[in-house]
Amino acid sequence: MRTNRWAAAVIAVLTLLLGTLAQPGSAAEGRPFTNPIKSQKGADPWLEYYNGNYYLVTTSFTNELTMRKSPTLAGLATTPSIRVWQDTTSGRNWNFWAPEIHFFDGKWYLYYSAGQRGSPCCDSQRTHVLESAGSDPMGPYTYKNTLTGSNLTPGGWLIDASVLRHNNRLYLLGSGFIGGSTQSLVIAPLSNPYTLSSSTFTIISSPTLSWETSGNPVNEGPEPLYHDGRTFLTFSASSCQTPDYKLGQLELTGSDPLNPASWTKKQTPVFQRSDANGVYGPGHNGFFTSPDGTENWIVYHGNNTANGGCGNGRTTRAQKFTWNADGTPNFGTPVRLGATLAGPSGETAATPTAYTLVNRNSGKCLEVAGGNPADGANVAQWTCNGGAKQRWRIQDQADDTSRLVNVATGKVLDTADCSTADGADLRQWSWLNNKCQRFRLVFTGTGDYVRIVNANSGKVADVADCGTADGTDVRQWTWLNKTCQQWRLQPTT
Repeated sequence: MRTNRWAAAVIAVLTLLLGTLAQPGSAAEGRPFTNPIKSQKGADPWLEYYNGNYYLVTTSFTNELTMRKSPTLAGLATTPSIRVWQDTTSGRNWNFWAPEIHFFDGKWYLYYSAGQRGSPCCDSQRTHVLESAGSDPMGPYTYKNTLTGSNLTPGGWLIDASVLRHNNRLYLLGSGFIGGSTQSLVIAPLSNPYTLSSSTFTIISSPTLSWETSGNPVNEGPEPLYHDGRTFLTFSASSCQTPDYKLGQLELTGSDPLNPASWTKKQTPVFQRSDANGVYGPGHNGFFTSPDGTENWIVYHGNNTANGGCGNGRTTRAQKFTWNADGTPNFGTPVRLGATLAGPSGETAATPTAYTLVNRNSGKCLEVAGGNPADGANVAQWTCNGGAKQRWRIQDQADDTSRLVNVATGKVLDTADCSTADGADLRQWSWLNNKCQRFRLVFTGTGDYVRIVNANSGKVADVADCGTADGTDVRQWTWLNKTCQQWRLQPTT
């Protein structure tokens, strides 16, 4: 009997030890980062983690949309903005707002608001949707449809679209007016990601509480959040012109999302200004999960001052959130800018600090010849070697362009004499803050290749005569869709 008791005790101890050893360790914290993760044109952010990278898209106020891509959240602060869509079609080619990407059946759908160039801001805003050719969030995209409702006023005005999934059906959410309503949250069913199955929208929330009416009564920016079988909907309330722009919350407590009675509004805001932390007007958010799927994160915009308003001064911020004991989200308090935070758990890649630009035709890298520090030093291609003269920091200039700063010399890529002619030389020069030193990076539709478009001439960085030899000159030329005019952005640390 004593032997049996002793054996049982040993087995119990071994079982406890083995069980302890078998427990998985806590997930490693991600790379440290500081907010903002986008300091230029950072309003209305949408962020997705997909296939090893974060993808961030924000409001542009122009006729183009740019996207940032990085393997770490920290890297979004310095990674280049790449144009993924531009529209010149009359009636829908200005004031691009609130873009979001959603993945359905192997393709991405990009939803955004846009209006007519030159019309009074912003009576002509409508919702538009693009479709990707494949599974790359960068595209390429094609225009699919305008989404609006017959009962929306004035004339179909609809902004801040998002997509709700419920019981294997899709619904379009947005912000608009019906009849004489205040600006409210509205919903309609979709038959597919780009087609409404009913042209009639229904209001599911209007600004009736005091905290929803600062400046103007507003409900906008609806964003679904799913957790443990429950569906929540955050939204932005009050005027974005005020520091009291903030987040409210609905929960789907009924069975029919189209029935206003199915939604229950929380009577107090869930995320709002923090004077102590210097954050004003936090709102228009999105949600994403950490790379390992264990953490929930919120991305949002905010102002640094109480009078920041609705313009490009708003910056993109992110922080982790938790869940209350009753199963509702707890977003906490907006964190102070400049505070170092642990990144999302499961990040394993290094944060890029610069890029090499690899020509698609030759496989060689853009470099300052010989690492010469002088103004006017030539820029050519050379076998890639990882040297500082082949590394470039790509810095956002707040107008959808970037300057390319050579790591070795600190000088920028420049078009000689601001020429607009084919064949004009690309060289380096001290920063003079002119358009011939600014470039747009435009996605070519393949891999990580872009064309490097001069903001002054509209012409692209081109390897002379498509040469493949070391030292072949790089110049500007009219875009001909040749591989020697395409460059891969290769991150370096």
